Amino acid sequence: MKAVRFHQVGGPEVLQHEEVEQPVPGPGEVLVRVAASAFNAADNGMRAGFLPIPVVLPHVPGYDVSGTVEALGEGVDDLAAGDPVVGFLPMERDGGAAEFVVAPAQALVAAPASVPLADAAGLPSVALTAWQALFDEGELTAGQRVLIVGAGGVVGKYAIALAKRAGVHVVATASPRSADAVRAAGADEVVDHTRTDLLDAVQEQVDVLVNLAPLDPEGFTALVALVRDGGAVVSTTAFIPTPGDESRGVSARTVFVKPNRERLAELVSLVDSGVLTLEVTRRIALAELPALHAEAAAGRIPGKVVVLPGDASTAERS
Repeated sequence: MKAVRFHQVGGPEVLQHEEVEQPVPGPGEVLVRVAASAFNAADNGMRAGFLPIPVVLPHVPGYDVSGTVEALGEGVDDLAAGDPVVGFLPMERDGGAAEFVVAPAQALVAAPASVPLADAAGLPSVALTAWQALFDEGELTAGQRVLIVGAGGVVGKYAIALAKRAGVHVVATASPRSADAVRAAGADEVVDHTRTDLLDAVQEQVDVLVNLAPLDPEGFTALVALVRDGGAVVSTTAFIPTPGDESRGVSARTVFVKPNRERLAELVSLVDSGVLTLEVTRRIALAELPALHAEAAAGRIPGKVVVLPGDASTAERS
């Protein structure tokens, strides 16, 4: 089968589109015929060697995946050959940037029926990140207020939709380019961070501040003043220390997204019910993945990109 792998960490040039042996599922595992994998910023960090997730080289990236069940390992009785599935794979294992991938059965759920199967690869880790930031770490409940910094990206728009569904008042920051999309996602207040100082714009303190943006540490620390006593600052940017204020009981929590099969199944149902809109910006062929990594390394990746195992013409038609 064809796969993209890196045999050593480094720049995008270490990625190789090559022929590899098709994997075989072991006990508790499933062989998935890949419809698509999704590109995430962490893939770039793992390939470059600055994200401390241990992988065995050579490594296949792409921990978000969708596809159909091809074969079952021993002991798997809740899936069947031909089932359309989506999953968030363990990041230390080979991912879905290939024609086939072996996944733990517990990492997979039924794919949403309302969107193309390939596009479903764009859901798992970003939607789980939004949920875990808001509710597992932020512990938000109905009637509270949240400030989402950097809400214009995919995670931000999921976070807005999930918070609104939970009865939370959402204040979101966005650039002029993404402001309309942030409003459409349901934000109650939108602050243009390119023109307005957040400390002046947010008139009422929030219960939780969720940061999704690469802030400078001094500026991030200043924003803690916007959080009420006993509230929380939650950040998904692990390379920046998350500030809090112990004197006021404001906790500091950093999100490291975790697989959660039950939660992922719930998120899939929210896609099918229309609560969440699955956003895919581009679809590319597997052979184009090294070039996509080069774009990401240069800071030029917009939105969510899914990677199809077929050739370029297949990607264009999908």
